[in-house]
Amino acid sequence: MERNRRSLAVAVLVSLLASTGCGSADDQPQRMKIEVIGTRPHDPSAFTQGLDIDGNVLYEGTGKPGASNIRATDLTTGAELARVDLPTPYFGEGVSPAAGTLWQITWKDGIAFARDPRTLAERSRVSYDGEGWGICTRASRLVMSNGTDTLTFRDPVTFAPTGTVTLTGRRNAHLNELDCAADGSVYANDYPTDTILRIDPQTGRVLADIDARGLLAPTARAYTDVLNGIAHIPGTDSFLLTGKYWPTMFEVRFVPA
Repeated sequence: MERNRRSLAVAVLVSLLASTGCGSADDQPQRMKIEVIGTRPHDPSAFTQGLDIDGNVLYEGTGKPGASNIRATDLTTGAELARVDLPTPYFGEGVSPAAGTLWQITWKDGIAFARDPRTLAERSRVSYDGEGWGICTRASRLVMSNGTDTLTFRDPVTFAPTGTVTLTGRRNAHLNELDCAADGSVYANDYPTDTILRIDPQTGRVLADIDARGLLAPTARAYTDVLNGIAHIPGTDSFLLTGKYWPTMFEVRFVPA
């Protein structure tokens, strides 16, 4: 009888561990890698902090005090459509169009700029608490990172916070530039690594680890900074990737490793 009790206890423990996902392969992030489809030139003087696409317009925000700007280019031709410099000492970060407004956040300044999506002219400014790193738009809300493992949701009109989600099982992540893709997930550069995380914004679960190493040749990478900049190309399964001071922007797919 004692042996039967021990056997039952072990069986119950195993069952509980399985039900909570401990050690379950189903809960492990999918391992993925980069498949390069093509390349295009990228401004090597751009300290890229944000990248987003709306229709046929590619928006890019850059950082550094006195060198921060936001620019709009034609996605097909690469022709610059508009550019606006941020006044010193603002340090520009992520950018995202939402509800007829183009939002641009700042690093430690606690200011979000609401801009005209066509001219990039400033419409208004909104203050917020904490740091700003990346931002993207998912459904009817903004998703914002602050360099930690937590994402903050915001109203796309007022910029007021509406909730948060913290990554599960990845408490050492430093979420940077974000992309809210058509598949409902959020893709995030994990600073300062060459890893991109695919995240379920409802639960905080990391769905995939994407290895983006090796995009630049070592000789080119020596003169650049980290990978930072990810934007889903609408109507495709492709993304644009680049980095700070990178001379190249890559069109890629994420495929199983």
